[in-house]
Amino acid sequence: MAVSLKKGQGISLRKSDNDLSQVTIGLGWDINEEKKGGLLGGLFGKKEEEYDLDVVAFLCAADGKVKNLGELKQGKPSLVGGDVIFYNSLRHASGCIWLTGDNRTGAGDGDDEQIIIKLNNLPGEYAKIVFVVQIYEGAKRGQSFGKVKNAFIRAEDNKGKEMARFDLSGGAEFASKRSLLFAELTRENDGWKFGAIGESDDSDTFVTWLKRYI
Repeated sequence: MAVSLKKGQGISLRKSDNDLSQVTIGLGWDINEEKKGGLLGGLFGKKEEEYDLDVVAFLCAADGKVKNLGELKQGKPSLVGGDVIFYNSLRHASGCIWLTGDNRTGAGDGDDEQIIIKLNNLPGEYAKIVFVVQIYEGAKRGQSFGKVKNAFIRAEDNKGKEMARFDLSGGAEFASKRSLLFAELTRENDGWKFGAIGESDDSDTFVTWLKRYI
């Protein structure tokens, strides 16, 4: 049974206890739909726009910084092909971490997005992996984590064992929040530590968080 974490808590994922050769970081969420009053409200009420939540991973060195910001385009880092795994750069050059794809709705049970990591093979230069979730164009669409419910991030080992889980639901305190520093993995002597963070920001772009790590 997975260890359920609260904000600020962490747990060691030891190689001796878990198969870290390929770990699935799964994320999921639901959206609170507004109930329309009466029959006419149900027929003619404005349909809730779909939320497009994007999951992003930063690969950090021992100093906690992202070193490779990707290919240069017009003299500026593009993030593509670097140490940031996101919708425009799904797979890391090491072959040890990749994003499986983009679920634009959060519909259905189970994971809505997954990041796969071969933790045992990840080059030693990487000491931390940070996971961020953003609501794509959340500000433009007037969307926030205030309507997101049943959000979770979990870590499953290569044998299907769920090692850790962090649940975080929205609500009034997230009414203006559109991105989230959800969790992180930090390298340890006998594996990795999974830490539940749960910090939020009004910005709807992961670049706001990335600035902390460059």
